[in-house]
Amino acid sequence: MAAAAGEEPGDPSPEDFVYGEEDFVLQGAGWGGEPGSAPSRFDRALLKGWSDRMERGLFRYRLGPLPTRVLPGPMRLVAQLNVQRGTERRPPQAVRSLRQPFDPRAFNFTRIRPGEVLLRLRRAGGDDGPAAPDHLLVAINVSPLERGHVLLLPEPARGLPQALTAPLLRGGLEAALLSAHPGFRVGFNGLGACASVNHLHLHAFYLGRPLLVESAPAQPLCPRRGLSFLRGVPAPAFLFYAAGPDGLEALARDVCRAAEHLADAGLAYNVFATRGDPPGGAAAAGAGAGGGRGLRVLLWARRPSFGAKAGAAFNVALCELAGYLPLPAAAVFREITEAEALRAIREHLLPEPQLLRLGGDLARLLAD
Repeated sequence: MAAAAGEEPGDPSPEDFVYGEEDFVLQGAGWGGEPGSAPSRFDRALLKGWSDRMERGLFRYRLGPLPTRVLPGPMRLVAQLNVQRGTERRPPQAVRSLRQPFDPRAFNFTRIRPGEVLLRLRRAGGDDGPAAPDHLLVAINVSPLERGHVLLLPEPARGLPQALTAPLLRGGLEAALLSAHPGFRVGFNGLGACASVNHLHLHAFYLGRPLLVESAPAQPLCPRRGLSFLRGVPAPAFLFYAAGPDGLEALARDVCRAAEHLADAGLAYNVFATRGDPPGGAAAAGAGAGGGRGLRVLLWARRPSFGAKAGAAFNVALCELAGYLPLPAAAVFREITEAEALRAIREHLLPEPQLLRLGGDLARLLAD
C-alpha cells in the first residue's frame, strides 16, 4: 500500500488475510437462526478490526444501534434511521461524465490514514490470469451505514476511476463467500449513479434483515450465461447467478461486459451482490434454511445523474435499489410509505419495455 497522508504514531496496522478455497462458506447461515451467530474467520477479523477503529475514534461519528423498521407492503422495504451519516459524511464529488478520469487532486483513497485499513485480502495460490481476483484492501467507511461497513479497494496508487473491473468484482464476490453472515452484501455505485468518490472501490456491509431481491424468481434471458430479468422487486434488475466459487470468474466477466455495454449506451449502473436463491426462486434452492443458495448479482441500468449530489433525504444508490433505505431524517423514517419510496426509487430507472429490449441486447452480447 502506498504511503498515506495523515499517518499518526500509534495507528494500528492492517492484518494480512490470506484465504483459500477452504475458507469459502458454501452454505451461509440462513435467516432462521440468529444472523452472525457462527461468524467465519473473515467475519471475526473484519468486525474485530472495525470495532477497534471505532474505539480509537477513526470514524466521523460513533455508530450505535440504529432504529429499523420494515415498511408495510409486499416489497418488505427495510428503512433505517441514520441521522449522523446524513449530516457528517464527506460531501460527494461532482460527476460530469460516465467516463470521467481519475483526478489525483480530488479526494481519493491514497489519502486515507493507514489505521483505516483493516485487512489486506489476498487469495492464496498465485492465480495470475486476466480475471484473477484483485488483492484488496479492506478499509473502514468513515461514515458507516451499519456496523461492519467497509470499502474494498484495489491498490489505491493505481489511480483507477470508478468503472467496474472483473478482477475487482471477483475479489468482492469472493469476500462475500468468505462471510458466514446471510446479510453480508457487496455493491458498486457507478459514475452518474450516486458514486461519491471517483476512485475504484466496492462497498461491503452487514444488514441483519432479509431483502426480497434474495429470493424473488426471475425470467430467463440467457440461461447459458446465468442471465435473467428480475421483476417484482423494488427496482427491476438484470440478475446474474453463480452456484459457488467455480462460477465467479465467468460471472464477474459477464457482469462487467454488461456494465460496459450500458456505459457505451450512455447509461449509468449500480451493482449489488448477495447470497440468494437460484433465478427460479426459493423452490429451486432446495430444502432447509440457506440450502442450495449461491450468489446473486443484480445490475441496474439507469438514467445518469450528473453534478454533485444534493443533501436530499433520499438519494437512490445501490442500497435503495435493493430495498434497503438508510434515511437521515426522523420524520421521513417515521412517515414514509412503500408507495412513496418506490416512486422515488423507480424515478431513476428505465421503463420496463426498454429494460427488456436492453436485456435482449445483453443476452446476445453474452451468448457470442
